[in-house]
Amino acid sequence: MPAIASLYRSFRVVSINIRRMPVFVLILLGLSTITLSIQAEEKTTYDPITGFVIGENYEIVRAHCTACHSAKLVTQNRMTRDNWLDTIRWMQKSQGLWPLGAQEQKILDYLEIHYSPIAVSRRSPIPGHLMPVLK
Repeated sequence: MPAIASLYRSFRVVSINIRRMPVFVLILLGLSTITLSIQAEEKTTYDPITGFVIGENYEIVRAHCTACHSAKLVTQNRMTRDNWLDTIRWMQKSQGLWPLGAQEQKILDYLEIHYSPIAVSRRSPIPGHLMPVLK
């Protein structure tokens, strides 16, 4: 019997205060949400050399973009389809990018799917009227 009493004392009964239950539930939900988002991100496959998301038209984008510059110039940016098109036009005008022909739509499709703006990003720029006056 002393062994049972000793064993019982070593396992302390955890009591949950009812008032703290909502906090516990919120913490548990937060942790499960983080876990699910990490699992969702893990399903995306990245090219180990370029860092591009591997998906439809990935090879075309890799061939055209990395012929002139690092893949980082693509992966570090997030733009709308129109902004990507403006960037392509700028590269064609001033940087010597060749005409992309039928490949252009495939490249824009890929960039729009994988490198478009995301909801959670940097804060919005400070409005001009709130900026300090420089003398």
